[in-house]
Amino acid sequence: MPAQGGIPERLTYTATIGRDDISDRMGPNNIVMCWKDNDSIVYRSRKKSFNSFKGQLFIVSTHGGLSEEIPLPCGGFCSYSPDKTKLAYNRVFREFRTWKYYKGGMADDVWIYDFKTKKVENITNNDFQNIFPMWHEDFIYFLSDRDRTMNLFSYNIKTEEIKKLTDYTKYDMKFPSLGNNSIIYENGGYIYNFDLTTQKPEKIKIQIANDFVNGRSEMKDASKYINSWAVSPDGKRAVFGARGDVYTVPAKSGITKNLTESSGVHDRNVEWSPNGKYISFISDVTDEDEIYIIKQDGSEPPVQLTENSTTYKYNPVWSPDSKKLLWGDKELYLKYIDIDAKKVIIVDKATDWEMRDYSWSSDNKWIAYTLPKNRESSQIMIYNLDSKEINPVTDEWYDSGSPVFSKDGKYLFYTSQRDFNPIYSNTEWNHAYRDMSKIYLTTLQKSTPSPFEPENDEVTVKEEKEEVEENKKNEEKEKKDKKPDKEKELTVKIDFDGIVDRTVVLPISAANYFNPNPVEENIYYTKFAAGDKGTSLKMFNLKDKKETDLGNYRSFIISADEKKMFLSANGKYAIIDLPKSKIDIKDYLNLDNMKIWVDLKAEWQQIYNEAWRQMRDFFYAPNMHGLNWEEIHDKYAPLVQYVNDRNDLNYIIGEMIGELSIGHAYVSGGDKHNPKRIQMGLLGAELSKDKSGYYRIKKILKGENWTKNTRSPLTEIGVDINKGDYIIAINGKPTNRMTDIYASLINTAGKQVELTVNDKPSDKDSKKVIVVPVADESDLYYFNWVQNNIKKVNEATNGQVGYIHIPNMSVGGLNEFVKYYYPQINKKALIIDDRGNGGGNVSPMIIERLNRELVYLRMSRNTSLNTQPGAMVVGPKVLLIDMYSASDGDLFPYQFKKLGIGKIIGMRTWGGVVGIRGGLPIIDGGTLRRPEFATYGADGEGWIIEGYGVDPDIVIDNDPAKEYAGEDEQLNKAIEVILEELKSWKPLPEIPEFPDKSK
Repeated sequence: MPAQGGIPERLTYTATIGRDDISDRMGPNNIVMCWKDNDSIVYRSRKKSFNSFKGQLFIVSTHGGLSEEIPLPCGGFCSYSPDKTKLAYNRVFREFRTWKYYKGGMADDVWIYDFKTKKVENITNNDFQNIFPMWHEDFIYFLSDRDRTMNLFSYNIKTEEIKKLTDYTKYDMKFPSLGNNSIIYENGGYIYNFDLTTQKPEKIKIQIANDFVNGRSEMKDASKYINSWAVSPDGKRAVFGARGDVYTVPAKSGITKNLTESSGVHDRNVEWSPNGKYISFISDVTDEDEIYIIKQDGSEPPVQLTENSTTYKYNPVWSPDSKKLLWGDKELYLKYIDIDAKKVIIVDKATDWEMRDYSWSSDNKWIAYTLPKNRESSQIMIYNLDSKEINPVTDEWYDSGSPVFSKDGKYLFYTSQRDFNPIYSNTEWNHAYRDMSKIYLTTLQKSTPSPFEPENDEVTVKEEKEEVEENKKNEEKEKKDKKPDKEKELTVKIDFDGIVDRTVVLPISAANYFNPNPVEENIYYTKFAAGDKGTSLKMFNLKDKKETDLGNYRSFIISADEKKMFLSANGKYAIIDLPKSKIDIKDYLNLDNMKIWVDLKAEWQQIYNEAWRQMRDFFYAPNMHGLNWEEIHDKYAPLVQYVNDRNDLNYIIGEMIGELSIGHAYVSGGDKHNPKRIQMGLLGAELSKDKSGYYRIKKILKGENWTKNTRSPLTEIGVDINKGDYIIAINGKPTNRMTDIYASLINTAGKQVELTVNDKPSDKDSKKVIVVPVADESDLYYFNWVQNNIKKVNEATNGQVGYIHIPNMSVGGLNEFVKYYYPQINKKALIIDDRGNGGGNVSPMIIERLNRELVYLRMSRNTSLNTQPGAMVVGPKVLLIDMYSASDGDLFPYQFKKLGIGKIIGMRTWGGVVGIRGGLPIIDGGTLRRPEFATYGADGEGWIIEGYGVDPDIVIDNDPAKEYAGEDEQLNKAIEVILEELKSWKPLPEIPEFPDKSK
């Protein structure tokens, strides 16, 4: 693109991969690193990587064409020496990580690679971050946080002296760029130019004549950002918490109302009072989460109920008389407030987890809730508002939850995991328990009979006519004497003596049950069972003892008058008559008028503040790692006013949470202007341009064409294309006229493409072949890498040693382990490869199998022996790690070492093990991940791994040039070590002589 402006010219055509976002913690997929010269641009790309941490360096001409690989296995920011014979570069690319003051295994150094000798030299060699090398004459300039804040340093090539050139103490220096004789960079939102001659920076005054289209107030469709909902007592309206406002929408016709209209305020967790008068919600208009109510028609301003909040609040629930609201919070309290008195009462405080499961009795005198427990079973408890007494309803043997009172005060319904129906593994003799839950009821009074007690039908004797008439008169008199329903006062009485034993199960199949809602003789609930296509809505009738399937719905609410039901279905919403049979929704709610002018500037300030509060309330360490968290808020808050794009906001939030110096502090997403992404068609092959102008196939990636993710297009049945063949044309268009062949494969993923191929660079005697390109080659590169490693280990150990790579600790990584572990249990030894493991949570499952100790052997006539425990590799084991072994990929080698399973080889791991869970609602759909689950040592050694990593027993750093050439020194060392350990390997005992019991 011309420096003075103009139309950009596209130079590269690369794979359209995921995680390609300027504010993603992995950084963009394709990003310019430097200029080699005026005609060549160096960029980093993950187009050939199967690991999101790693990318390679490529060179592309300013005239376009196929890119050239720099002969290094991976790289980041870089800069050429003046004579272009050497490259100063970062081997790791982590500047987009929201983790400051990092000293773990992935901390980067500045390396010099010599293209002639193929040697690398570490010129910084410390535990700090040393990034952005810029080579100018006899100096390599770079940024380092060795004095905590990122500043500019220089390294003298001749004297090897390192000198600090700037002294910033508040904001880091960011994203420097080398010019002819100066370095331009950003600090605290300003651009500076550092003159290399005078060694002084100068602030540059910049005026951008821009209309800031991405930062203007916009009309937004709030219905795309709904995060809570409720229904009016009569079912005539629904209320939504959406895009930070409170909306009511008519069920059939009428006006959509925005009751709060508050850009820059997050109103959430809406509920409608049972008397229909008010809507409650949580709002941060005071910069803290407080509970408010507002008249349902919006005729008066909201009324604030709580004050001086110190933590995050969960959904408040109305009492049936509409006089109280009940909620849980992150400080593990369960509280309610008397709305008239504005008095907050503490119901209970948990010790193990948050209380988010609670309900009222119909007489407003009792609260049922789930008391969560970590190392015991969660219990249902009942609290009495008058006496303040708390009593358990369930025992400590079975997890229970979702308590709800029947309206007549007879029963308490809840879910509980009490069914034990194991399934057994096909890979080994092991079990798993699924679908353990059913819905149960407890009779609140001893005198209340079970709805499932035995029945005995009796013969009905006809009464005399006069007696029948008299009975009718008596019934009519009783009706007149009765008070109207609204004047009735039900008092719920609970006999706690023996209540745990007054438990009855509904005769339904074991599954996972949610949200039981009793209405007279019916109970509504949702169900999910293994093998089901989705969650289904069910109704059980206590009289006829039958369950009715109402349809596939996950979320429902029954109106307070119990005549209507609100349903959420695939982003659409409906209010229907309370169903008794299969639901057929005719009309969905019209959300077309949930539009609002959003002041993006105000909204971005609110999101910044809420991110700060969420981290304050949920971060595992209440001391915030020693930081003055208020000062950190104020440090970055002035930058928010200059945000004009949602990615900028994520960047600033990332800088703020990065101050905590922790691994899993992540920010992402939000309402962005995202360009349309068009998938590139890929052939599962590496191509080069021949001097004839045609493109030649250098390499064809092997695949497993029976499975989707590793389908390799040029190896499929009927596709007769070989390595060395030339692609003469694509869909009839000659490739020798193409600057970049991949430009012709845009938008062809999954579509038929005609290739004209030949074994020589000519269209004469060529043939036409139909292929179907894939959208992603990463799994193919991964499969080929693993197969090559298996082959190396097999050949080097004469088939004695198995090899398994575990790419992550999620489902994919577990699948890879299972796929390769069980076929190799007869090997004498095992090499496990944890390098590049992206984390997850399944490491305990894998460690359990690797740590098994032989107890005895089993045999059967005419068969071979079996071990007990089964499915174990009896011999030695070795583990490979590197700086990309992360998260649960850190915890895995820690356990491996702690249990003494075997030696660990490679480089120190990433060092990020404070875990996260799902995000909380953000106004515009963004997410914040808060590190909440920290790990400390069982031997009293304090906090482990975080910020440091796991050390190998044998340190081996793969030489980049050798690795690029295909030599894996870490794997070679693992083979060497395992072969040495096999020298003392003892075979399993042979089957002994059979006993002679004839004597």
